[in-house]
Amino acid sequence: MASNQIFKALADPTRREVLRLLRNREMTAGELAERFDMTKPSMSHHFALLKDAGLISSRREGQTIWYGLDTTVLQDVVAWALDLTAPNGKKGGKR
Repeated sequence: MASNQIFKALADPTRREVLRLLRNREMTAGELAERFDMTKPSMSHHFALLKDAGLISSRREGQTIWYGLDTTVLQDVVAWALDLTAPNGKKGGKR
């Protein structure tokens, strides 16, 4: 897991909101951009950081780019966080 990229991506509220929007379905770049008051290049930058961190995937249909949530990396982050909270090195974070 490239944790520095993941935490950098998650540190920004705009990127966290993109992830929240994608949790139920794929959305086009245009649909996502409509939700934010920023330029298309700024949105593209956010999408690129999320993709580089492995948090979202994209696919192209003609001129439309669809984005979807990649839950594999998020599951790894949650597992890592639970391991941090586990007492005495036990896995799973249960006390």
